[in-house]
Amino acid sequence: MTATIERGSATAPVTSPAKASPPSTPKKTGGFLGSSNGKKVVMAVTGAIMVGFLALHMLGNLKIFLGNDSFNEYAHALRTLGEPLVPYRTVLTVLEAILLISVVLHMWAAISLARRAGRARPVKYVAKKSQAQGYTTHIMRWGGVTIALYLVWHLLDLTFGVVNPKGFDSSPADRMIAGFQPERWWVTLIYVIALVMVGLHLRHGLWSGFQTLGWAKDRQRTLKLAAGAVSAVIVLGFLAPPIAIMIGFGK
Repeated sequence: MTATIERGSATAPVTSPAKASPPSTPKKTGGFLGSSNGKKVVMAVTGAIMVGFLALHMLGNLKIFLGNDSFNEYAHALRTLGEPLVPYRTVLTVLEAILLISVVLHMWAAISLARRAGRARPVKYVAKKSQAQGYTTHIMRWGGVTIALYLVWHLLDLTFGVVNPKGFDSSPADRMIAGFQPERWWVTLIYVIALVMVGLHLRHGLWSGFQTLGWAKDRQRTLKLAAGAVSAVIVLGFLAPPIAIMIGFGK
């Protein structure tokens, strides 16, 4: 006699455990501009725009040494660029807007990169930073604040004439000469301090730009000298008119 064994539930199909899905990586938001490389490119491009503006503005300021008429003609030419195709001061306003946007984007990229670096290193280094690193950090941080305040004063003084002895209705050359008279030595001192900070900021910015573009790999010494030379020329070019006027030029 053969016994039949009921398998019952033993023969029920066995379902294999579901395969564990690989952990999903968070998607990066913000695209290229949200990445560190994108922000570095923004800093490099906006920095180049600002360096170009500084160089051209410096050359324009040096026209004061050719006489008041030459300087006034330069200032007038800036305001009449594109005439009669476009209204008075249109091109200059567009250029000023581009410069302002560049400054804002440059600051945004710098602050964003600094915050990202801080989040990447939440624990402070045990070893202290070198003096050179600390120096550079302070120059770039406080130098940016100093330059921003200097720009506000510069506009109120020589562009709008609000704090200038000659006021807005005077000619650009008259405002320039009146602004740096010997009795206003403290104004010249403000410009000297601010422009030294501009030079230090510019030197470091140019060198960082060279590194971002990948040019500094085999030419570090040459590019460091170039960054220092460009910065020195721009600073000395800006300082020449105020110092010359303070010691008697233009009387």
